[in-house]
Amino acid sequence: MFAEIITIGDEILIGQIVDTNSTFIAKELNKIGISVHQITSIQDEHDHILTALNEAKSRANIVIVTGGLGPTKDDITKHTFCEFLNDALVKNEEVLQHIEQLFSTFTSTPISEVNRQQAMVPSRATVLHNANGTAPGMWMKSDDVVFISLPGVPFEMKALISNMVIPKIIKDFDRPHILHKTLITYGLGESAIAAKIEEWEDNLPKFIKLAYLPNLGKVRLRLTAKGPDRKVLHDSVETEIQKLQPLIGDLIYGYENDESLEELVAKSFTAKKMTLATAESCTGGKIAQKITALSGASAYFKGSIVSYATEIKVDVLGVSTAMINKYTVVSAEVAEAMALNVKKLMNTDFAVATTGNAGPTKGDSDAEIGTVYIAIATPEKVFVNKFMMGNHRVRVVQKTVNKAFELLQKEIVKI
Repeated sequence: MFAEIITIGDEILIGQIVDTNSTFIAKELNKIGISVHQITSIQDEHDHILTALNEAKSRANIVIVTGGLGPTKDDITKHTFCEFLNDALVKNEEVLQHIEQLFSTFTSTPISEVNRQQAMVPSRATVLHNANGTAPGMWMKSDDVVFISLPGVPFEMKALISNMVIPKIIKDFDRPHILHKTLITYGLGESAIAAKIEEWEDNLPKFIKLAYLPNLGKVRLRLTAKGPDRKVLHDSVETEIQKLQPLIGDLIYGYENDESLEELVAKSFTAKKMTLATAESCTGGKIAQKITALSGASAYFKGSIVSYATEIKVDVLGVSTAMINKYTVVSAEVAEAMALNVKKLMNTDFAVATTGNAGPTKGDSDAEIGTVYIAIATPEKVFVNKFMMGNHRVRVVQKTVNKAFELLQKEIVKI
């Protein structure tokens, strides 16, 4: 079965907002065996909407439309649906009562005739109750294709999808099963991984597909299986993962929707009752931010010094001026000193330090843009790795953060 998603709104097309609705809907449909064939964003304009509906009807079994259901004159989705379906708007008394109840309970603004117009729905539509807003969802049919119209407000749309749309699709349609399993790998690039697992990939069953999803120092490997028997799909995917383990087991850190790498680090430190401090320069506190975003971080994380300026490395972290003058702030020697000194200062078992040149200018160092040093101080040793992270500032920082967690996890599991 195929679905198509249409999002309506000029605010999407001019870049004013990001279309998160389609991402959510696509994930929820995949969970119940519906493949999304196409996602389209269009203007809130009559001819554009009508064309999109006609084209979607030729491709999909289910079409989900979000947006264009507000009370103002520029929201014309319902009127266009009536034209498309050769239908007419009628007043739905239950929707009207709900709108009046919302206004009387939650706002001091008197209800207007414009607001009451939201109770007008196509006569043949099945109304989907929107408990969180005034615009109802609508379930309609044209020949054998189902059209579902939902408000564009994300929290309203999500509730309708979860509570109304998905249960009704499950009830009304026979669907295949679609199973995704995504492995998270760190430490090797996409092409290098592909070379390692080429024979394994070539021998995958025909109903299992592999996708490579590289991003900032990590590569996700997504296995997708599709078929009528969910147990067969699950067992087959697990079998293939077992075959994959001897090939790249040292690169696999977990599974998507399980735990992130920083969560694995947190779990390892907490279980081993070890403590951690960070000294960050080029990452600007982003390692500490990811750590403290997780509940329970205080059990192992003592704190961070964001020594962005050279004088903070000297005055607070105690890195010697002579060392900086000799090696510059972007060097293995300074990264090592930062890690050792913050470890001592905060009396921790581990410390991680970052120093580098993220660009676009070179700052207090002549190191090439993208040069990064990451130091890890453990209870027994300290080591420093040099990386070339590219020339895009945001990507340099994020790749450095990911690599720091990767190196930390490799060391904490050895204890």
